[in-house]
Amino acid sequence: MEIAVIGGGEFVIGFRLAGIRKIFAAENEEQLRAYINQVLEDPNVGILVMDNRDMQRLPVRLQRTLENSIRPTVITIGEEEGGISMRERIKRSVGVDLWK
Repeated sequence: MEIAVIGGGEFVIGFRLAGIRKIFAAENEEQLRAYINQVLEDPNVGILVMDNRDMQRLPVRLQRTLENSIRPTVITIGEEEGGISMRERIKRSVGVDLWK
């Protein structure tokens, strides 16, 4: 199970330094959607990390697809983290509430 990160160059650089191998630096919305579709089709990706601002720029239908995705579990990072909490996302992904 791998972690993938999609976002602008500044967003992904820290993850690259941390050793994440599946890094996709999207410079525009077209690349962003293409990388998201690529990651959704990759059976080896278990977690997708994105910038919350990038998530908000996506069409509503794609946002809903990502919010309801179990594999990969989508985690957005940013100023406002809307939608499902990280605890709930991990619970759906792993099947167990790790905080209990």
